[in-house]
Amino acid sequence: MATTPKALGRPRGFDADRALDQAVLVFWAQGYEGASLSDLTAAMGITRPSLYAAFGAKEDLFRAALGRYSAGPGAYGTRALEEPTAHGVATAFLHGAVDTTTGPDRPHGCLGVQGGLTTSPGDRAVRELLATWRNDACARLAERFRRAAAEGDLPAGSDPDLLAEVLMTVANGIAVQAAGGTGRERLRAVADAALRTWPPA
Repeated sequence: MATTPKALGRPRGFDADRALDQAVLVFWAQGYEGASLSDLTAAMGITRPSLYAAFGAKEDLFRAALGRYSAGPGAYGTRALEEPTAHGVATAFLHGAVDTTTGPDRPHGCLGVQGGLTTSPGDRAVRELLATWRNDACARLAERFRRAAAEGDLPAGSDPDLLAEVLMTVANGIAVQAAGGTGRERLRAVADAALRTWPPA
């Protein structure tokens, strides 16, 4: 007789999705190094053995949390790429950055920026993970702007890579300022000021 998956092992006894959501908030607020295992297990409502069994080491948990953040609060970047014009992409990207980093019911700033601002020499893999995460986002923007240039939506001579880097730099700056307490209204004004320099179609 076949064994059902449930019978193969003991149930975890906790909601892994909810626990991961709580880990996202801890890493988002405290960064990778600042988030201790005690902070994480307390927020997740589980013991250390349960954390290791379900998610692996702290670095593995952070990778899972970054993936969760990317698919949730950080998904504004992916949605922005769907805008029909390059200016629309830029606007949605920066406004999304402001809204995500200043939400009233979650930590201010960006998990992908705060996560690696301070890390010890032994956390090189985490720094590289976050650098890759940010570089991938920049590469997707550049590819979208190359398409816009080919379609005539950007003026001749535009540099899609530079435009993407400008947006990423402004968005990362917004995240740092938000974490430092700058409010949404002021950061939206900063985003709009940057957008006024966007090359016309």
